[in-house]
Amino acid sequence: MPLRAVVGARTYENSLTQYSRFSSLKKYKVFRHRDLQNLSNIRKLELPPQGLNALFGVQDQNIKYLESLLDVSIGARGNELLIDGDANDIGTVEQILRDFTDLFTEGNSFTDKELRDAFKQIAEDRAYSLKDYFLKARFNPSGKKQVAPKTANQRKYLDAIAKNDLVFGIGVAGTGKSFLAVAMAVDALFKKQVSRIILTRPAVEAGERLGFLPGDLQDKVDPYLRPLYDALFDLVDSERVTKMLEKRIIEIAPLAFMRGRTLADAFIILDEAQNTTSEQMKMFLTRIGFGSKAVVTGDTTQIDLPRGQRSGLKEAEVVLKDIDAIEFVYFTDKDVVRHKLVQMIVRAYETHQKDPE
Repeated sequence: MPLRAVVGARTYENSLTQYSRFSSLKKYKVFRHRDLQNLSNIRKLELPPQGLNALFGVQDQNIKYLESLLDVSIGARGNELLIDGDANDIGTVEQILRDFTDLFTEGNSFTDKELRDAFKQIAEDRAYSLKDYFLKARFNPSGKKQVAPKTANQRKYLDAIAKNDLVFGIGVAGTGKSFLAVAMAVDALFKKQVSRIILTRPAVEAGERLGFLPGDLQDKVDPYLRPLYDALFDLVDSERVTKMLEKRIIEIAPLAFMRGRTLADAFIILDEAQNTTSEQMKMFLTRIGFGSKAVVTGDTTQIDLPRGQRSGLKEAEVVLKDIDAIEFVYFTDKDVVRHKLVQMIVRAYETHQKDPE
């Protein structure tokens, strides 16, 4: 059933009559009363009845979340929706509902989390659409797990990696910098855009002593590289990862092992780059060979270098900022996609660092 919209220049009394005819999927949701001018913005829409449960979500959580992002109130009875609110925001909701209808009738399925992630990004960037999210932004690098940006900055980051040979992703912990970079690397490998993936980190002691860890050198540095292994195994079946590691199609090694090499036809990721020295950063950047793409990630608020030693990442921000072929993407606490407490913790530390008293 196509989406239909009806707009009328109703009187105040007629508008209130319309209010009484609609309720949400819960019982009798009451709209916020507005003045006569705002009430004239009311839009009445009709959606496919089978899609309403998916749109509204469990206990209407999806629609409530959309209302919290935009200045609108949305009610429903049967397959008809009544939308009241700011005219621009109503237009945004109408476009969301049109896209939802088209996607639903084409057989697409939605989870509550996916819809809410899409709503959030549309609220942040009105040029973005529900169809963009479900048809363009999502990708499945190896066939195991679907990946999609959860914030506008994550989407900007993925776009930057796709368009540039060198991208810096800088921001607080938990914003998906490393995971998304690994996902793009796996995607490029399986599409045969590169012939190998190289993942590296500086093995810098963050309060622990490397020398006292058990085992040989590889055993000692593996704990520092474990997050990169975790991302790989999350995206690719373990047997395939193991085989590719054995064949050196995927290489995970400390940054020091990159010295003297030329890394051609590869997707290279330098993680935890805030812990590189100036010399190490220059060494890494000059390893990039023909047909390669590099992503550098780091959090300049978590530098573990010895006191007085300048971070190579912070220096690179200054030295490389005017080179057009290099893009810097910055993440904030709003992009944190871990437990909600992480976002609160990041904000608390940022506030404390600004005003330690």
